[in-house]
Amino acid sequence: MNPKGYVLGAIAAATYGLNPLFALPLYADGMNADSVLFFRYLFAVPIMALMIVGRGRSFRGEARLWLPIVLMGVMMALSSLLLFESYNYMDASIASTLLFVYPLMVAGIMAAVYRERMSVLTGVCMVAALGGIALLFKGGDGATLSITGTVLVMLSSLSYAIYIVGVNRPGLRHVPTVKLIFYVLLTGALLFGLKILLTPGASFTTPRHWYMWGCVLALALLPTVVSFLCTTSAIQYIGPTPTAILGALEPVTAVVIGVTVFSENLTARDWAGLVLIIAAVTMVVGGGSITGYLVRFRKLFPNLRRKVSRKKYLQSKK
Repeated sequence: MNPKGYVLGAIAAATYGLNPLFALPLYADGMNADSVLFFRYLFAVPIMALMIVGRGRSFRGEARLWLPIVLMGVMMALSSLLLFESYNYMDASIASTLLFVYPLMVAGIMAAVYRERMSVLTGVCMVAALGGIALLFKGGDGATLSITGTVLVMLSSLSYAIYIVGVNRPGLRHVPTVKLIFYVLLTGALLFGLKILLTPGASFTTPRHWYMWGCVLALALLPTVVSFLCTTSAIQYIGPTPTAILGALEPVTAVVIGVTVFSENLTARDWAGLVLIIAAVTMVVGGGSITGYLVRFRKLFPNLRRKVSRKKYLQSKK
């Protein structure tokens, strides 16, 4: 066990869950989602550039990898845009929890596209996650979750799942993480800038109050640079499975912020749906590890196994 890896994984998840804490005040201060994301990505790019220079790495890359890298940038930018737009239709805590179904989508993509075998546990957990979404869809007070918001965050989760699958394919897997993140963020900044320039009636919006630029900088630093880098480092120390399990802190952080900072009201049915989704995804991500733990636990009671086997043998003789 490497404590440093677990600490980094927890920091990565918790900082990504801070998105609503900084985005929602910027919305209230007059900014739209496109502008918030443009400045978020734009401010993060020079931070990553300094890290590349500081590590003595080159900005150059193989020509054959530019298209895949740009496509990954498009997927990440699309995921960010859809998530931030969903905040306009539902509570950020619920949106962040729905986003957490991306590991299930990764499993589905790997099964459908790359013919990886899907376990029974994964199938059961997918059904459980859908049950959690159903609980959220209609709260205990009779209010129905926004269909538009639900579709937006589900598409955001799908885009992020495609990004995860893409960056782990041969080729991109060997691109230095800092360089990959730099070009992903640069692609996103260019896309959001072009979207604002080319959309009729759209314009760059900035905070009305100067101190709100602190929220923009915090978005670029914490949920972007810190989260991305800590996630990668955690995977190197403890592997992808424990890191993904710690990802459950993302929606937990968002829920705590939503309830305590933005006074979001969650019913008992909402809480049940949130817990069901987080538990289902955690079971899928940690399925192999959990099975190993159960096997080792069963080996602690060899006499019990022999008694059960003898009982089945006697029953078969009757």
